Amino acid sequence: MESIEAVILFGGLLSVGLWGGRFFHALGILIVEGYGLTECTSAATVNRPERFRFGTVGPALPGVELRIADDGEILIRTVTNFAGYYKDEAATREILDDEGWLHSGDIGHLDDGFLTVTDRKKDLIVTAGGKNIPPQNLENALKASKYISQVLVIGDRRPYVAALVTLDDAVANGLSDEEKRARVQEAVDRTNHDRSRFEQIKRFAILPRDFSAEEDEVTPTLKLKRRVCEEHFAAEIEALYQD
Repeated sequence: MESIEAVILFGGLLSVGLWGGRFFHALGILIVEGYGLTECTSAATVNRPERFRFGTVGPALPGVELRIADDGEILIRTVTNFAGYYKDEAATREILDDEGWLHSGDIGHLDDGFLTVTDRKKDLIVTAGGKNIPPQNLENALKASKYISQVLVIGDRRPYVAALVTLDDAVANGLSDEEKRARVQEAVDRTNHDRSRFEQIKRFAILPRDFSAEEDEVTPTLKLKRRVCEEHFAAEIEALYQD
């Protein structure tokens, strides 16, 4: 089968992911992903058809410097970085430092020059013990289960990490409540395997419905509005942290 090559450029966490990339590649479709921001006015990284790594957004393009800050934020320096926000010096200083580094607001890491974007900095969970945890890593791992539809990982300023889970009715229909919890527990155990203790999900709650746009809990692109979800399910969250 002749391979079809496609390039996807994006400015955040929209991604086919590791397994999605492998799946399409097995069908003869090579999807190479990239990364960029409006503020750097072009792509900053991209996988190449001759040099790619699934699950990453590729190495830096020529003329682009990448650095990971101490808190995990992705920094970008290139001649195409913007000069600043129009008539907003305060906002400009927050994103563009004196050395020309653009602070992306995204969390990630570099491995042999390949960049992986893991989360948004504003969504980063900081536990009561001071540990930084990107929630989307855990959420995506849990959603690998065919029984799980949506996940909200919580734990900011809390003693441990927990999760709110919704089920895929098409798969979970007919299961008893006990069987549903057992299936979710299996997914949690797989997700926790080989993770540091502070990253592991200690408790979870199964919600009676999905997060929805009608309740203003998801964006038009189906990303969770975390603060809204936490407000709407505050009672369930508090129950997860009771002795």
